[in-house]
Amino acid sequence: MKYRTVVMYMEIGCFVSCLCGWILVCSTLPTEYWTFSEVGSVVLTTSNYYSNLWRDCISDTTGVSDCKDYPSMLALPAFLHACRALAVCSVITGFFGGVLTLVGMKCTKIGGSEVANARVTFAAGITYLVSGFCGMITYSWWANKLVTEFLDPTFRAQKFEIGAAVFVGWGGSTLLISGATVMTYFSGKEGLPSRSPKRPRRPATYATARTRRTYMLPNTSSRGNMGPPLYYEDRKSRGTRAPTKTSATFNRDSFV
Repeated sequence: MKYRTVVMYMEIGCFVSCLCGWILVCSTLPTEYWTFSEVGSVVLTTSNYYSNLWRDCISDTTGVSDCKDYPSMLALPAFLHACRALAVCSVITGFFGGVLTLVGMKCTKIGGSEVANARVTFAAGITYLVSGFCGMITYSWWANKLVTEFLDPTFRAQKFEIGAAVFVGWGGSTLLISGATVMTYFSGKEGLPSRSPKRPRRPATYATARTRRTYMLPNTSSRGNMGPPLYYEDRKSRGTRAPTKTSATFNRDSFV
């Protein structure tokens, strides 16, 4: 199996994982069971309190339930505003991540070259990562607040427990982060330019010394040798150069 086929199937699996996680995160926003509390000592008078980011609800054993939105937006604590903003950012970034993934996947053939598709898929993976981390921060922050208030002995108000929507959000955020991580790794490996390590510089030797005679251009009249003269030509010319001083020669008769 070719590497391109393996990457294509990997992208499809990561996209399905991220899409399922995004759907799970979206399904938790309208769900009221972010917090849950049961009050009452008698079965016939038991009341259930549950709430989410937008409203508070109550139900009793007769099946009657009533929900009420928060009366004032400015009167809400900053914690609730932050959770709302993070949840909405998770949904929005997950949507754009899905659009970018459909454009950059190898099986859709919508983008241009292979490198361009890999870069678009890399951007989609980063967007999915942002969506997953926004959701994970939201649910973890919400659960930490509930657990802290529940275990605090000095907290006198009504205590709540973690609802089912928080666990569903944790699962969806985990799918988003895991799928986006694998997608980002494979697409970044193909789309992003890798810097090649610098080659070690060749040490200068006598054979590669840059002398003036080494880089002299050849004569235009000689077409046989078009390259520059080698370094040893200077040495050869020095060896064959005529001596400037001639030594006198004597024979045996001249001393007589």
